Amino acid sequence: MNSKRIAAAACLVLAGTAVYGAYRFGVTRGAQLAQASAPAGAAGGTDPKTGKQVLYWHDPMVPGQRFDKPGKSPFMDMPLVPVYADGNGGGDGDGGSGVTVDGRVAQNLGIRTAEVRAGRLGAVLEAPGNIAVDERSIQVVQARTAAFVQHVAVRAAFDPVRRGQALVTLYSPDWVAAQEEFLAVSRAAAAGQPDLRGAARARMRQAGMTASQIAAVEASGKVQPDLGIASPVDGLVTEVAVRDGMTVAPGMTLFRLADLGQVWVIAEVPEAQARSIAAGQAVQVHAAGEAGPLAGKVDAMLPDVDQATRTIKVRIILPNKGRRLLPGMFANVRFDGGQDQDALLIPAESVIRTGQRAIVMVDAGSGGFVAADIRTGRESAGMVEVLDGLKAGQKIVTSGQFLIDSEASLRGTTGRMSAAPAPTPATAPAAPAAEHEGAGRIEAVNGGDSLTISHGAIPSAQWGAMTMDFAAPPAGLPKGLKPGDRVRFRFHLNDDGEAVLSSVEPAAAARGAKP
Repeated sequence: MNSKRIAAAACLVLAGTAVYGAYRFGVTRGAQLAQASAPAGAAGGTDPKTGKQVLYWHDPMVPGQRFDKPGKSPFMDMPLVPVYADGNGGGDGDGGSGVTVDGRVAQNLGIRTAEVRAGRLGAVLEAPGNIAVDERSIQVVQARTAAFVQHVAVRAAFDPVRRGQALVTLYSPDWVAAQEEFLAVSRAAAAGQPDLRGAARARMRQAGMTASQIAAVEASGKVQPDLGIASPVDGLVTEVAVRDGMTVAPGMTLFRLADLGQVWVIAEVPEAQARSIAAGQAVQVHAAGEAGPLAGKVDAMLPDVDQATRTIKVRIILPNKGRRLLPGMFANVRFDGGQDQDALLIPAESVIRTGQRAIVMVDAGSGGFVAADIRTGRESAGMVEVLDGLKAGQKIVTSGQFLIDSEASLRGTTGRMSAAPAPTPATAPAAPAAEHEGAGRIEAVNGGDSLTISHGAIPSAQWGAMTMDFAAPPAGLPKGLKPGDRVRFRFHLNDDGEAVLSSVEPAAAARGAKP
């Protein structure tokens, strides 16, 4: 009986050994096959659609985070994008400098292209402007002698006035004395002394009386103690500096008047497009409340550049029939260039403006997308003139170029880091990783291992505003940090794409930090 049990136990041991041996063989063989050929689409494998080696996967909006397999981005509602070995020179490909985007990804991102073509701009420029008073028409009414104000007929600024309308009535002792002298001499002239009459008339003119006031004295033969000052133009009052009962001195400004029969339009023209505008050029002005365009003429380009908007002021003369255009009204000015020469044109939406440079993403075919610096000229109807940097027939990206530009920046950084063989400790020290700086608020302190920080955009890392974890610096986290603190920090990305802090300090302690 015992011998049977021993035999049965031996059989069970042999069977278990056989099964375990088969299991180990299968595992070993599977690992060997996995190492020989990585799964399609995984990091280190080959994309079956393109035949290119996949280095890693990432989200173009958060390029610093890398993933070893495809899937959906944890940051944005979009699929992860593959990064190929031949796109950044990091593999065995051709090492092209362009950014390669898979066709499926390009369709998902909405990348569209347009061809650089030769053409003519229909209108050179359309610029905003506003109506202003023609300063050449401003009239200043002053007191010509010491006088007392009897009555002010126009009491408020912007009141309309007509030519010949009384503005103010004055009593001047000098005028009264000159009139009495004239009347006395006039009576003596009847006795044969005509020369004295002419001298007395000249005396009234020197006292500041106008020709119409002198004529009124001659016609009535009586002293006119209160004399009015009339408006010399049809327009409006821009300044009233006199009131009833005041005493005025010679040379004192009483009123300022403006004639609105002709107005100015001050247009704001971008300095890069001002070269096509010249004095005397005809323009069309569209003003609010007007049924159609009004014809004007460029008077001068003012030597005044706005430092904030980089625009030049262009002064335009515009007739104001019916005086319907009033100072301060908005207007749109259209500069017509007529028959202009052919120029290279691209859609305005394709240009990435950095403040100092203008960049477009050029579709280089198999070479991917390449950034190109261009020099732009005039702009109209959604098209931009290219003065240098492109040729007719090239294709440029009109939608999605910001994602490609972000990818190009990341590729350029990784390409420079992997351009030379990795140094060994025996040959050379490791090159320091690129440092980035940001500011934000601590959301959580994860022991002494990491911080969760909500930060703003970090342009040097091509990051937008987000909340993420940062690993602690090698020296450890400073003491006293707590959730809610606003801090400034510096960090770098390690080989795994993880953000590692180099330093962190309260924002109030950082020089020039904003609260």
